[in-house]
Amino acid sequence: MSRYADELVEAGFAVEVADAPLLHDGLNVADLAHLIVLHEQGVLPERVVPRLLEVLRDADATPAAEFGYDPQHGEVYNGRERRFAAVIGRDAGWLHAGRPRREAVRIALRLRVRRDLADLVEAAGGFALAGARAAAQHAGTLMVEHTYLQHAQPSTLGHYLLGSVYPVLRDVDRLLAELDLVDRSPGGAGGVNGSPLTGDRSRTAALLGFDGVVEHTRDAMWQADAFTTAVTIAAGLVTTLDRLAEDLEIWSSAEFGWVRLAAGHTRTSVLMPQKRNPYALTMVRGEAGVLIGRATGMLALAKSPSARSDQLIFAYGEVPRALDLATRATRLMAGVVAGLEVDAATMEAALRAGFSQAADLAEHLMVTAGLDYRSAYDVVGVCVRRAEAEGLRGVDLTAAMLADAATEAGLDPSALAAALGGDLAAVLDPGAIVRSRGSRGGAEPGVVRGMAAECAGSAERALADVAARRSRWDEAETDLRRRAACLAGDREQHG
Repeated sequence: MSRYADELVEAGFAVEVADAPLLHDGLNVADLAHLIVLHEQGVLPERVVPRLLEVLRDADATPAAEFGYDPQHGEVYNGRERRFAAVIGRDAGWLHAGRPRREAVRIALRLRVRRDLADLVEAAGGFALAGARAAAQHAGTLMVEHTYLQHAQPSTLGHYLLGSVYPVLRDVDRLLAELDLVDRSPGGAGGVNGSPLTGDRSRTAALLGFDGVVEHTRDAMWQADAFTTAVTIAAGLVTTLDRLAEDLEIWSSAEFGWVRLAAGHTRTSVLMPQKRNPYALTMVRGEAGVLIGRATGMLALAKSPSARSDQLIFAYGEVPRALDLATRATRLMAGVVAGLEVDAATMEAALRAGFSQAADLAEHLMVTAGLDYRSAYDVVGVCVRRAEAEGLRGVDLTAAMLADAATEAGLDPSALAAALGGDLAAVLDPGAIVRSRGSRGGAEPGVVRGMAAECAGSAERALADVAARRSRWDEAETDLRRRAACLAGDREQHG
């Protein structure tokens, strides 16, 4: 029978124990590393070492679901101690030497989160690669850019897509910086000011493959900012993807018909046979909202007074789950972009049906006729309104129409007509306008392809960075288990 009140078990320990599967592997290796350090420091009696090794190696070989975590007996750490004590009695208490329970769980959280961050970097890098490749493919696919969902100026789909790739790559840089902070060991911090029992703190860090230690021992135990920032970056990343998802949802509608999601990213209506719903985009949009809420929740937890457990107790589950959700959403959007079907003809037809050349035409008047831009703007504005009323398009505008519009704008039409000459086809051609955008970052197809190649290179370097980190972590954990096995073997041989 539990010694705890039922309501405490339900609202307290059960909440913590629900996170046990997320921390179990990290707790196992954290305990093994602590045992090895205590052994090397001569803290443990010789008879205790094989007994602790027995239960810790057994825990390491046992899946979380089979371990027996039970909120009736307390939170995760207490559940582990209870299992160990059931086998080796009070000798299980030696594992507390120089280490409070929170140190073990803080280590486990960092071990988990560093891999979650690596997963998210890989997903974001994958999206950047997919976006860069699609941008290169569609560097010459003409489209009209929108502001306020209104026609703005001629551009290309490739240029548009890179507008999502660049912010994702910035988030990759931020995630890697956060990974540098998370990949620091809090081991050896003791209660708040270190422990004389565990020796050089860098030893625990090395055993667990950490890239150094959290310098200040109190900070090592209570810092929450790295985890809060990681969730905030994840929320920002998926919010960027949400903006793309919302555009694609509009463009995939019958009213636009510019793009079509791959069949594997859609869901059909059970009632209306003609409907093909962009389900993937719906999920990304919703997941962005959930992550914004989780980031806000983490900030609310972090405002607690210092050295309060609520700052991190909830982080044990919230941070891994938030990063996992962000990873899923990012992988999904990478798949959406890679599989996107584009109707280039419909896209270009929409561009040519409007007046997105208007700003370029006004600039042409300014340069050729010597008008200030405001006067040129007024002339083109009058001309566009008249043409629109007559059912004409931007490509249909003529020098004569501009001269007539100049009269209404209070300008000399003859001087304007003489300066313009007769044919405006080159000025009004959307393709020519796009090709004129050859400045750095512009929509000229060659510039877009160059940017796409740079983005792909950045993504590939990030993926290689994460792969190297994973290799180092894997090697450290393999070596740690090998050390534990050797120590157990030595004890058995000389026992």
